[in-house]
Amino acid sequence: MRSEEAKAAGEALLRRLRRLVARAATVKDSDHKQLLALLDDLETTRRGLLKECAEVEGEMRQATVRTTAIGVYLRNSQVHRGKRHS
Repeated sequence: MRSEEAKAAGEALLRRLRRLVARAATVKDSDHKQLLALLDDLETTRRGLLKECAEVEGEMRQATVRTTAIGVYLRNSQVHRGKRHS
């Protein structure tokens, strides 16, 4: 399960993205330096969010594997229990 720090980092990235989108709405087309800085900040935030997404996806895969293993264990234990009583 994801730690509180990891969750907080993901939330911080989403807040940062919202601020960058708001800032993008106010930047003038002629302000090339600010546009370049904004693009760099957006790309950095995007990479951070992609990393977070990959971590969550990995945890979801791991949870799926565990759930499947628990189901198989349960079915096998029920089958063996039934055979012993036969």
